[in-house]
Amino acid sequence: MCGLAGLFRLAGKGRGNLDTDAGADLRRMTDAMTHRGPDGDGFLVEPGVALGHRRLVIIDPEGGHQPMFNEDGSVAIVFNGCIYNHLDLRPELEALGHRFASRCDTEVIVHAWEAWGPACLERLAGMFAFAIWDRNRNCLFLARDRLGKKPLHYATLPDGRFAFASELSGLTALPTLPRRIDPAAVDDFFAYGFVPEPATIWRDIRKLPAAHSMLIGPDRIVPAPACYWRIPLAEQAMAEAEAVRALDAHLVRAVRARLIADVPLGAFLSGGVDSSAVVAVAAGLKAQPLDTFTIGFFGADERPLSEQVATRYHTAHHSEAATVDYIAAARAQAAVYGEPFGDHSSVPTLRVCELARRDATVALSGDGGDEIFAGYRRHRWHRIAETARRTLPAAARKRLLAPLARAYPKLDRAPRWLRAKHTLTEISLDAAAGYYRTLCKLHHDQRRALFSPALRAALDGHDPAEQVAALMAEAETETDDPVRQAQFVDLRHYLPGDILTKVDRAGMAHSLEVRAPLLDHTLVEWAVSLPTALKLRGASGKHIFKQALAPRVPGALLHRPKQGFAAALAAPLRAGSPRLRERLLGPAMQESGLFDADAVAAMIEAHASGGSDHSQALWQLLVFEGFLAREAALPGAAPRVPETALS
Repeated sequence: MCGLAGLFRLAGKGRGNLDTDAGADLRRMTDAMTHRGPDGDGFLVEPGVALGHRRLVIIDPEGGHQPMFNEDGSVAIVFNGCIYNHLDLRPELEALGHRFASRCDTEVIVHAWEAWGPACLERLAGMFAFAIWDRNRNCLFLARDRLGKKPLHYATLPDGRFAFASELSGLTALPTLPRRIDPAAVDDFFAYGFVPEPATIWRDIRKLPAAHSMLIGPDRIVPAPACYWRIPLAEQAMAEAEAVRALDAHLVRAVRARLIADVPLGAFLSGGVDSSAVVAVAAGLKAQPLDTFTIGFFGADERPLSEQVATRYHTAHHSEAATVDYIAAARAQAAVYGEPFGDHSSVPTLRVCELARRDATVALSGDGGDEIFAGYRRHRWHRIAETARRTLPAAARKRLLAPLARAYPKLDRAPRWLRAKHTLTEISLDAAAGYYRTLCKLHHDQRRALFSPALRAALDGHDPAEQVAALMAEAETETDDPVRQAQFVDLRHYLPGDILTKVDRAGMAHSLEVRAPLLDHTLVEWAVSLPTALKLRGASGKHIFKQALAPRVPGALLHRPKQGFAAALAAPLRAGSPRLRERLLGPAMQESGLFDADAVAAMIEAHASGGSDHSQALWQLLVFEGFLAREAALPGAAPRVPETALS
């Protein structure tokens, strides 16, 4: 894939040596993202605008250099991603008079912009983030793909420039950018395990949300991002047999489109339903054996299952066992993600990307299957809980269930059927608050107990749950189906913030492009609109997906419990208690002024004793400590005292 960066002078803010410094600053930005594009770089610097690019060669090695221009050089683009329908758009654009100088998909975007302006986004199918400088229109246009597979960050600098980059590291490389931690982002991270868009850990940097664009016109004033695509939630009636046929056609189309590359291509194979489906279809479409990649490690060794699929489809299978030092890995997260990122499955994901990069430059993944076919346990539970909520009046739930939930013992180590406290609590809440609890890693009281008085004061009533409530309210205007509402929240919040961030950064850390056929936007629209009865059947999710895959994937894989690239953290963190104390009670945490050292110490001791499982909180604290330690070691580090770090 690639990395892009740029600088743009805003209205009334040009002064001093903005343009003189642009070339050096642009080089700093692209150098910080060399891993995204080790095959070359390119720059455009002219009065008021500068564009930079790091290239990972995928399509048209000779003709795909960026920045790329139109015929007369008046339009320039820097692009990260892949446009899968570029061969379909090319004849249409040629009929309009546009002339192509390459085979590259990037050039299609340039001419699509010339032909259709911002409406070109409606015509593009793929994963993308790009910036277009149009000299004739005197405007800068930024855009990000519908689901948020490719990242784009931006900031307004004190010296009067608008800056943007694929990764946070591309912006924090700028010496004039303030690096002030956002208290709300800290709270969000400990609530969700990631910082949801449009926020970042830095108060002065934003993420361009998925399915949004930004047009900075001749007035040179930064507008609010504009949404160009929404997930349709209206239900379409469809019989099961018809849905199976249609789904098979969607899968073949989506996978075939993602096999286009001028470099070696393979696929991740975890032994789960989603990656097995992608491998099964891809292997049938390739003339040569497909390279497949599996990592086995403590807590999730799926190599025997993945080998069943590899054997059936005669893939060139690459499989390795791995050991993971999670305490060391937590310290390394910040270098990959640029901000705290708490999904611990990112650690083995990094390892499988490293393995894949030895033999491939592009890898297919099974990401998205759970979101579009209701495969998470929380989808089934939300439907049950919402049925109960709609049966019992709100007043009755508040009067009867809430007190019962408070009185019921926690019983974390009891059999599942005895652990009713969470069940009663969630049913006593409204739909949005209940679903938020299923997503939340650390609840309000747990977070506040860890935070320092200064951080608690700086939060000033901030509540991460409001993000889910807003999305749920938006979904409720289009559908009353609780599962479709939950899917909408996941596709807008969890998918871009966690899953796609995890895979993009892990892949790019090893200069590997990862493509997700199940997140083809046409397939997403179709799948979400299916009746819930075709997705959930009894206690099982993804019913229609499994029915469509029955001829392709062994039954033992279709109906096994979901595992994926996850791991058990409790034991290794308990065994590493001395190292936890060293990290979590050390200088980076103490000097930050963000945490209550006594509360953190008590949590470490409680976990070490075996009486409680605080592995999730401790992992997130370790990740945050790694972020603080890395930040403190960089030039221009943010002050670590509360009065300034949180100001």
